[in-house]
Amino acid sequence: MSGFNSSDAFTSGPALQARQRSLDEPLSLAVHGLPDPGDMLQQRRRSGRWKMLAVLLVCAAPVLASYFTYYVLRPTQQRSFGELIAAQPGLPAVQAQTLDGRNVELQSLKGQWLLLSTGSGACAERCRGNLYLQRQLREALGREKDRLDWVWLVNDGQPVPASILPALDQATALRVPAAAIDGWLRPAAGHALDEHLYVVDPQGHWMMRFPAAMDKAAAGRARRDLERLLRASASWDEAGRAGTTPGKD
Repeated sequence: MSGFNSSDAFTSGPALQARQRSLDEPLSLAVHGLPDPGDMLQQRRRSGRWKMLAVLLVCAAPVLASYFTYYVLRPTQQRSFGELIAAQPGLPAVQAQTLDGRNVELQSLKGQWLLLSTGSGACAERCRGNLYLQRQLREALGREKDRLDWVWLVNDGQPVPASILPALDQATALRVPAAAIDGWLRPAAGHALDEHLYVVDPQGHWMMRFPAAMDKAAAGRARRDLERLLRASASWDEAGRAGTTPGKD
């Protein structure tokens, strides 16, 4: 019958034989061209390292640029009065206390240029002289003074004389364990830690030490150093830090 003859075209002849041959061939499970997982992992690691390095360079570039400008591109006849600290150690990760007993992290001082001194809470003549110079140097910066905090780190539990408290109104005064201060700052050879004023950059690195027992006559040279530092960092450092200033209400 015609119906059966029509179906024979699908069930016999060359077409059926070709289809049968294709079904008889074994199914191949081979996978070609896939990358090695080990190579892929190594590529990801290398890419991650380069990205991390790029982020670190972007973060450090402004500070490095300011130091390069100040110490390399400055005129040859220009000499800094303060001594540059090569290692530039960072603020210790320790807890401090305000003079009224509140706990704060010492690293909360980051975000601002610091002009720093240290000494006993009893604050004898040398200590009072340092505090006076710190206040005067900051005021001498004029409209740039808000980019610099003056800081007094008290290294013991001695009470602070009531007579000097009014003069500390614009200062950041914190009690810090003496061991933490001694492990961070260093005096010049033959001098004591409390004979110097220290400069700390906004990232918390101690980067300069002024000569021991600096007097009013030498303070003008220290001011010029501070002005040059602020001028060199003007493109990336702004006045004030995020949040409230430690040690102040």
